[in-house]
Amino acid sequence: MNVRMEDYFYEPAKGHGLPRDPFKAIVAPRPIGWISSRDVDGRANLAPYSFFNAFCDQPPVVAFGSAGRKDSLRNIEATGEFVVNLATRALAQPMNRSSAPFPHGVDEMAAVGLAAAPCRLVAAPRVADSPAALECKLLQVVRLHDLDGRPTESHVVFGQVVGVHIDPRYLKDGLFDTGAAGPILRAGYLADYAAITPAAMFQMARPQSVEEALAKAGDEH
Repeated sequence: MNVRMEDYFYEPAKGHGLPRDPFKAIVAPRPIGWISSRDVDGRANLAPYSFFNAFCDQPPVVAFGSAGRKDSLRNIEATGEFVVNLATRALAQPMNRSSAPFPHGVDEMAAVGLAAAPCRLVAAPRVADSPAALECKLLQVVRLHDLDGRPTESHVVFGQVVGVHIDPRYLKDGLFDTGAAGPILRAGYLADYAAITPAAMFQMARPQSVEEALAKAGDEH
């Protein structure tokens, strides 16, 4: 049995003392919120956000965090809608290029060579080649405060999914084939990503009772 060394412990407010902040590497991998929106003048915007996830399914709700008041946040506040496009290994390079600090009003989708497709229930376009896209209506924008009650520059955008697009090529026996779609995720520091592949997938049934869970725990010893 290996003896565990004493934990490396730090308080974020006092600094981590490491070459890079490990927070993003610990809370990883994280889905990428590749957000398309449209401003009040009808100009499209596309940008990836590394703090993104789904929070419930009845109704389906997603959220992403914006460090500062970026174009996506301003557009969504003004129009009340946005689209989440699935970022995949095949689309990794244009996704990365869309993160560049383009001037306001530039259509990043066109700038990085992506084709746009129309949505059904929102005016914002979606990435045509993405295996799946979620049309969303804004629920609320929450500006985060710290423990001392001071407002931060970070905002969380919550949206309810009102429409879902799926490329039929990624439906297998009626189920979305996550492994085949190949989503990419943020997995550490500035340049670190991970990709979901068929080989990375595995199944594990949830126990139906406490007794079943305890029985399986006993089998592992």
